[in-house]
Amino acid sequence: MGELQKSVDAVQNSWPAYSLAQIESMLCAAGAPFEMEEVVIRGVPTRTWKNVPPTLAALARIAGSHGARTFTVHEDERVSYDAFFRATATLAQILVARGIGKGDRVAIAMRNLPEWPVAFFAAAAIGAIVVPLNAWWTGPELEYALGDSGTRLLLCDAERHARIAPHLAALPDLGHVIVSRSAQPIEGVELLESLLGLPNDWSSLPDSDLPEIAIDPDDFATIFYTSGTTGHPKGALGTHRNILTNILSSAYSTARAALRRGELPAPSSPKTMLLVIPLFHVTACNAALMGAVFGGSTLVFMRKWDTVQAFELIQRERVNATGGVPTIAWQLLEHPERGNYDLSSLETISYGGAPSAPELVRRIHAEFGCMPGNGWGMTETSATVTSHVAEDYQHRPESCGPAVPVAELKVTAEDGVTALPAGAVGEIWVKGPQVVAGYWNKPEASAATFVDGWVRTGDLGRLDEEGFCYIVDRAKDIIIRGGENIYSSEVENVLYDHPAVTDAALIGLPHRTLGEEPAAVVHLAPGMSASEAELQDWVRARLAAFKAPVRVHFCAGTLPRNASGKILKKELKALFDH
Repeated sequence: MGELQKSVDAVQNSWPAYSLAQIESMLCAAGAPFEMEEVVIRGVPTRTWKNVPPTLAALARIAGSHGARTFTVHEDERVSYDAFFRATATLAQILVARGIGKGDRVAIAMRNLPEWPVAFFAAAAIGAIVVPLNAWWTGPELEYALGDSGTRLLLCDAERHARIAPHLAALPDLGHVIVSRSAQPIEGVELLESLLGLPNDWSSLPDSDLPEIAIDPDDFATIFYTSGTTGHPKGALGTHRNILTNILSSAYSTARAALRRGELPAPSSPKTMLLVIPLFHVTACNAALMGAVFGGSTLVFMRKWDTVQAFELIQRERVNATGGVPTIAWQLLEHPERGNYDLSSLETISYGGAPSAPELVRRIHAEFGCMPGNGWGMTETSATVTSHVAEDYQHRPESCGPAVPVAELKVTAEDGVTALPAGAVGEIWVKGPQVVAGYWNKPEASAATFVDGWVRTGDLGRLDEEGFCYIVDRAKDIIIRGGENIYSSEVENVLYDHPAVTDAALIGLPHRTLGEEPAAVVHLAPGMSASEAELQDWVRARLAAFKAPVRVHFCAGTLPRNASGKILKKELKALFDH
């Protein structure tokens, strides 16, 4: 770090102290922690992080090295890293004894519990393909994913088992079911507690190691089902490299922020994180969980999101980081009981999965004294593609940040071939070691989406001259009013800037002559008021008149979302069917 120290010392106190290119040359130089190398992945030369752990088994062993540090906190259960590794190694051996081998699918269907990461790492460490299932799904939805993936063994909690049980006869491939947190024995299944004991007892399990299984970084590791709102979801087939890329991608963002302000990046240290995103989503599993395990951080789980309970946990556990989706950040800011709790330990409130308002960025820093963070990715990119934190985010609140160094972005025209210049809006394509291998058992969908190492994201966006990315809409959600394009995020950001609005979505309503017209659904802050006309005038004063919503519907609660935090816009259209 000597040369880096000299460079930082030589910079005058101005922001930004360095360009993105300068920072990349310093942090990614040969011998540096973020050194990159080119490897061939599925026939395509790809830039990758050189120093990322090669497999999830290797990461599990790193976890064990953190010893007595607390890994998970769930109600009155506290699990150390040593106890986690003992439980993981024990369960991995049990899976092998049940006949589970490399390439077999092992599904997890449970809420965020200490058992979840144990199940995940135990299966992945023996070369099985882990299938994290959406814990919100109904029985038929769970049946579809279990059948589509050909799952051989299922680990679930009692609540999910009750939903799946009526469908087991339709799943001939599913030979083993292990259930946790059941109040009584269940015929035909094993109870996880009979195999491992309760989480607080895992520290007394034998000091054993993981089974020795030959695993390559580009072997398949996960099937995450996309959070589609129509039709059956598709299973994104991820590799060990895909997932583990997130570790250094997240760390790079933090180091870059320090250098942008002319400071030497601080040595990494364990943090305490309040994790409110479901682990069955790539943001929580691939981005949050992997980085936490690598760095020895503590994850605090909540059974269900509750703002006051979050305040209590932040105060009690001295939480350093939390977030999830913008709605959670808004609720932390605007709850009337916020002042009753000591939230001074918070350093970062980060979120993704949905556009956020510029006003939210400003208020997080002004009122919490901590740094806002945002990023962009998708199931098909195993989470992080861009990251945006600290002053960069404050200066460009509408952006989701620049791509991490191992990722490439391009913006293409409708023909899917022509690359567009900076500032032009088109479909965003992504290339990098985080792009998944394709869709499970869907060759046609894979061929249409994954092209020569690139993934077509379906997101419309633009890149500025420095490479900062701006997502303007989903390609399928763009509203075209009389031939004029309306990008929903632009109008939503203006609505969010209104002091009374805390949740907003723009959708298109059919119109006989114009094709579509924009309509807004909003949720107002407690104790605040606004009328339809007031919000329409607010938008007209800031954007072209044709972008103003022709109708505004007020929701008593926050807007409906799927598990990844995206607003279910198709559900909102029914609000205007009168």
